[in-house]
Amino acid sequence: MKIFLTGYMGSGKSVVGKMLAKKLNYKYVDLDDQIEVMQGKSINAIFEEKGELYFRKLESQALDDILENNSNMIISLGGGTPCYGNNLERISAQKDSLSIYLKASVETLLNRLFPEKIHRPVISHLETREALEEFIRKHLFERAYYYNQSDLNVMVDDKKPETIVAQIIEKL
Repeated sequence: MKIFLTGYMGSGKSVVGKMLAKKLNYKYVDLDDQIEVMQGKSINAIFEEKGELYFRKLESQALDDILENNSNMIISLGGGTPCYGNNLERISAQKDSLSIYLKASVETLLNRLFPEKIHRPVISHLETREALEEFIRKHLFERAYYYNQSDLNVMVDDKKPETIVAQIIEKL
């Protein structure tokens, strides 16, 4: 079985994914980490050198590799992965798979992302909390259609990762 974690950046996909994989004794894959290994450089460097469109092509290639693997795994997708190309359709078409939307409020995302924005190429240029909040609101509006097609929605606001993992396992 493959369990795909989706949601906006900062929603906890990586933290929850690692913990869930350990609990279920599944392999853990972070799509961004896969891309960095494939390219031998950071996501930031890829964005700076080649731009977002190039990155999205790499993202689809990395997703192909994961979809071809028959192992039990937890996959933390990038925040935009389900929104580009036919990625969502390919994920949904997987047999023995489940997609889970880790849903966070704008306030939660803002509080998590603002202190670490320098490490995230998509938002590193935003100078103020207000600019970041506007960016998050716009993106969430655009991406809600894709995120809400997940098999499960799990609210993450004010919850510890252990609680979120327990909720997911309860719903499996």
